[in-house]
Amino acid sequence: MATTMRTADLELVEPGPGTQRVAVLDAPGRIRVAHAAIPEPGLGQIRVKIAYVGVCGSDIETYRGHRAPEFVSFPARLGHEVAGVIDKVGPGVQGIRAGDRVTCRYVWGAFAEYIVCLPMNVMVVPPQIPMEEVSLLEVLPGILNAVERAAIGPSTTVLVTGQGVSGLVLTQVLRLYSPKVLAVTDLRDRNLELARAYGATHTYKLDSARAATRSRTHGDFRDGFDVVIPCLLDGEGMIDAVDACAFGGRIVMYGCIGPCHEPFDFFRIHRKRLDILSTEPRRDVDMRRLFHEGVRLMCDGLIDTHSMITHIVPLTEIDRAFALRDGKSEDAIHVLVNCEA
Repeated sequence: MATTMRTADLELVEPGPGTQRVAVLDAPGRIRVAHAAIPEPGLGQIRVKIAYVGVCGSDIETYRGHRAPEFVSFPARLGHEVAGVIDKVGPGVQGIRAGDRVTCRYVWGAFAEYIVCLPMNVMVVPPQIPMEEVSLLEVLPGILNAVERAAIGPSTTVLVTGQGVSGLVLTQVLRLYSPKVLAVTDLRDRNLELARAYGATHTYKLDSARAATRSRTHGDFRDGFDVVIPCLLDGEGMIDAVDACAFGGRIVMYGCIGPCHEPFDFFRIHRKRLDILSTEPRRDVDMRRLFHEGVRLMCDGLIDTHSMITHIVPLTEIDRAFALRDGKSEDAIHVLVNCEA
């Protein structure tokens, strides 16, 4: 299933009956609320009435203008960390019913009141998970796949650079694999405090977004880590991941898909005999399996997303939500947009 972002192909209209509010990114740094027709589900489709959408790092990369033209064009519609309820089912859909609480995956344009998608894109969520916490289920298939590919055991030393939303969820999943060392880096005290509560054995506050080895903060681990998982936005974090990795180690590239403005020494990867692994499941069936596993972990009380929700902003103030998530607020971690307010 393609993960490429769907750009805006809807026609904006004047507000009135049969219309909905949608967020539109006109250009980098310029996001606003407009109106469009409420979509109708066609053959094999479902419609989701959206309650909350998380502002993801990939949304912020697009907002900053860091995504390549082949990925996004303007005007664009963002938003994919969805919590909502199916309110209409098109012909040919079986099993899923109106009234089911769902999260979504591989959808874009969810900063809106309604979206239409396929059953493959949704996961029905049990009622014991509060609606405010449902949106972060979206990241779990990629995180679970990343940890599986990292091949972690009781003797493995692991470094995670960045404890934003995905980094904090990743830390919680990693602890379940019982690594010998689970070290993390971040710039913010609150994020590091959460990481310690989530199972990090070593936490380092850095004076820049650059990761471990160059700053010499990892003490006993100067020879590097067996596994390094960068969870930063900027591509420069991969340079540090190579530095921080031990000889014969593995880099699981969860983040750092933004631009890299410094030379990248590919020969160092060869010289250190490193493996670089991607994180997204390659097959739809794997994504579905991991989606189910993520829901189960949250229902079992092993994944906490409540503690990282710091702001809930109405859709009408979408620009403020992006300003918070873009780093204008020191205490912002997970910012939710309330599409029903």
